[in-house]
This record gives sequence, C-alpha cells and structure tokens, in this order.
Amino acid sequence: MENDLIIRFDSLPSTSLKAKELVNNCIPWTVIVAEQQYSGHGTKGTDWFSPKGGLYFSVILPPANIQDLQIITILSAFTIAKVVKNNFYLEPMIKIPNDIFINGKKFCGILTENIIGQDVKVSIIGIGINTNIIDFPNELMGKATSILNETGVEVNHNKILSEIILDLKNQFKEITN
Repeated sequence: MENDLIIRFDSLPSTSLKAKELVNNCIPWTVIVAEQQYSGHGTKGTDWFSPKGGLYFSVILPPANIQDLQIITILSAFTIAKVVKNNFYLEPMIKIPNDIFINGKKFCGILTENIIGQDVKVSIIGIGINTNIIDFPNELMGKATSILNETGVEVNHNKILSEIILDLKNQFKEITN
C-alpha cells in the first residue's frame, strides 16, 4: 500500500463520518483508520463496539456505476473472509450482505454508504474487525468474538489492512471494467 494514503487517528466517533468530512480533499483509495471509535455504527444505526484492539477503517472508493453498488459490500465481505482464512486458518461465514462470523459469533461488520447525485459521486466502505479484543460487554457475550479469542494469535493490523486493501482494489477493478 505504498502509494495509498492512510490517515490514522487514535480515536474518532466513526471512521466513515471522518471519511465523509474529508472526501472532497482526498483521492480514491484513501483509508481512514482509528484505534477506537466511540460512535461506530452498522446498518440501521446499530452500535458497533469499537474499543482499542480492533481494526476500524473506512475506504473512499473511486466512483462506480450505480448498478455495481450492491456488490461492493458483498465483495468486501468475501475479501475479508479470504484474508482471515488465509492468515489464521479459520472458516469465516458470511451473512449476506455485511456480517462475518467465526464459530457462530460475529467478528466483522461492513457498511457501505454512497453519495449519489445523477450518478454515483463516491462510495465509502466502513469496516470493523474484532481482531485483538479480549473482553466484550455482557450484551455481546456469546454473540461476538475476535480473531485473537479464536486463535490465541495477535493480529498485525498493518499486514491485514494492507492485504484487504490490495484485494479490494483487485475486486473493484473486476466490477468496474
């Protein structure tokens, strides 16, 4: 990801909100990363538990055709599942279109937001991955997990992020050509 712009923050309300603020001043494939989010959210406004230890990022995508928008979230889920499987020998299960589970527990959520005029102006994909989180609040016990909890292996965020972005770029080329 040498040529990509990665903007890092210690803490944000949401990487997607920050991406929307910055979108007019950023090139496609700019990645906004936060060590923690205090207002992370998923579909229908559901909260996303985002303490330090997880990988939380949003990607400003290049413009796409309106007919390609539905597939962006699904391709992102497949990309993340593939990267996790290849690196940690886990069997992630995708709940179409935007959740990924390990052993029946959610560890990743994806939210694609589009700014549309007469055509697609920009798409921002927000991704939250429970990587190195050990403890979850009571309301998530038995419902959420992390890669560390499942494998005992600490995740290198830079390595995983790099692999995900590279694969997303390759997938995006396929649907936009």
